[in-house]
Amino acid sequence: MTIENAELTTEQVLRRDIPWETYMTTNLISGTGLQLLRCYDKKAESDKAQLLDDDGPAYVNVFVTILRDISKEETVEYVLALIDEMLAVNPRRARLFHDNSFSNEDTYEPFIRLLWKGNWFIQEKSCKILSLIVSARPKVQNGTDANGDASNSKGKLTTTEDVLKSLVEWLCAQLRNPSYPSHAIPSAINCLAILLKEPVVRSSFVQADGVKLLIPLISPASTQQSIQLLYETCLCVWLLSYYEPGIEYLATSRVVPQLIEVVKGSTKEKVVRVVILTLRNLLSKGTFGAQMVDLDVLQIVQNLKAQAWSDEDLLDALNKLEEGLKENIKKLSSYDKYKQEVLLGNLDWSPMHKDPLFWKENINNFEENGFQILRVLMTILDTSSDARTLAVACYDLSQFIQCHPAGRVIVADLKAKERVMKLLNHETAEVTKNALLCIQRLFLGAKYASFLQA
Repeated sequence: MTIENAELTTEQVLRRDIPWETYMTTNLISGTGLQLLRCYDKKAESDKAQLLDDDGPAYVNVFVTILRDISKEETVEYVLALIDEMLAVNPRRARLFHDNSFSNEDTYEPFIRLLWKGNWFIQEKSCKILSLIVSARPKVQNGTDANGDASNSKGKLTTTEDVLKSLVEWLCAQLRNPSYPSHAIPSAINCLAILLKEPVVRSSFVQADGVKLLIPLISPASTQQSIQLLYETCLCVWLLSYYEPGIEYLATSRVVPQLIEVVKGSTKEKVVRVVILTLRNLLSKGTFGAQMVDLDVLQIVQNLKAQAWSDEDLLDALNKLEEGLKENIKKLSSYDKYKQEVLLGNLDWSPMHKDPLFWKENINNFEENGFQILRVLMTILDTSSDARTLAVACYDLSQFIQCHPAGRVIVADLKAKERVMKLLNHETAEVTKNALLCIQRLFLGAKYASFLQA
């Protein structure tokens, strides 16, 4: 792809002169089509608006026909630029593509084809136009919609599902491997922010493993362009925070710390608003509440509340997030905090590990869900490469053996011995010391093990 091609703008393309008459003489445009184009092309914005108000579907028909029948790159770019301009002035014009007069026409197909075959300008405009058109489709009572989804369709038209699937595929491909470095990702995120309002798009985006492609883009922005990209990325995450499988994917990422960094470093009200709304949605889900408490989000929210915001939604969201966090802090006993730490798989020497009172008061909690937390500690011993995490996991197992009446038997049944033995040769002294303590407690009775208290 040439740089010139990628840098093309709609305005530059619209300066071209397209020989419409030639297309009519070769029967690629009808006489009526030529008349409509002569009335519309190169006219003032107000004249174009009047023509679209009077005869919008006829113009859409001409544009779609050209895209379907003419393959010359300059002309395809020109017609896409005309449609792009028309929708930029008034996005509601996307409804014209769903006029009843097109019930037997496939208005989606030319754009889908161009999405994969054209140069960058053509692909980008096709994606943008298609996103607006498909979002503007009329929603019908019985769950079907226009353009080939209705039950009486002959099945040859491109369905909404086909369109959305193709768009998600193309957008994920751009986020993974941008066709054009400075343009592809902002364009893809811009379209995603429109399309993720659709439940079917949320589903296929999550299935395509798209969520992890958003996370690296959540970082404090400096330039105007990167602020817009950040805002639209956060908007995508906010839309995914209404979708359970999306939330599950977000839970495995570092999304909360990154959103917090953004909110601490942003003065743009729209960015702060969308981040706070996202945090509010996530607060009650999975381990997010505990993460937010650990990251001191309450203090950040209180600092934000002290600022002068004009947006009522933002103020309301800040108040609700503050209330929710206070509730969470009340609920998060030391055992809950411990459990979240283990489930996140990243252990450290926080005070509770070495607090005899913690083990005495909470030892029976370890029996929950068939000793789930002990099983997770075993998984950590198998999979973690972090020395500190391994050392603390060994120590915690030794504490469980020490404090639970059946500790040795339970830990032995869970096949801990083999796992811990492997760590006796670990390169880090902290790991070998705690692995040895754990092994000694496994082999010795509680009476003798008490002498080994670290």
